[in-house]
Amino acid sequence: MTKAEKVSNIVAILEELYPETPIPLDHVDPYTLLVAVVLSAQCTDERVNQVTPLLFSRASSPKAMSELSVGEIESIIRPCGLSPAKSKNIHALSTIILEKHGGKVPESFEELEALPGVGHKTASVVMAQAFGVPAFPVDTHIHRLIYRWGLSNGKNVTQTEKDCKRLFPKEKWNKLHLQIIFFGREYCKARGHRKDQCPICSLYGRKGLV
Repeated sequence: MTKAEKVSNIVAILEELYPETPIPLDHVDPYTLLVAVVLSAQCTDERVNQVTPLLFSRASSPKAMSELSVGEIESIIRPCGLSPAKSKNIHALSTIILEKHGGKVPESFEELEALPGVGHKTASVVMAQAFGVPAFPVDTHIHRLIYRWGLSNGKNVTQTEKDCKRLFPKEKWNKLHLQIIFFGREYCKARGHRKDQCPICSLYGRKGLV
């Protein structure tokens, strides 16, 4: 079997299992999605979704968020972890969006990645899910699965992202990254993984994988 055939079969399995891919983080617009993604660093989506209703009831726009103190933001988002840094970044990026971008979340990778606390993965999520721009956000979970499936030998998420973009059709990137996340949570977890019980690893898993 060629790698192209393997990729095509994996895409078909993911499409069958997850024909719909709702965005896991609750939001109403690009700004609230951006804040939610910043909060999700080293935190579960479920925990973020428990915190954001209160946060967004207080401030759901860059202007309103910039008018809160860093301490007020931190007191609300503390359950997400890393709250001192995240609160400073959310306040700062809100101020920059208000002052430099007219209150609108910028629609380019370069401008997004220039915001405090916004790395390439966060920018990729916003570009893909808020603006529909083809992107392939790779977190540690996607990195793990792509390696398990023998589609990348990348030692870091940067290389894995390059391999994903090379292997998967561009028009499928935005949906696929969510399908892979959903699959990892249900079938291909970091701990307690059983190759023989995984719908993809049982067929295409790397040799020696358990």
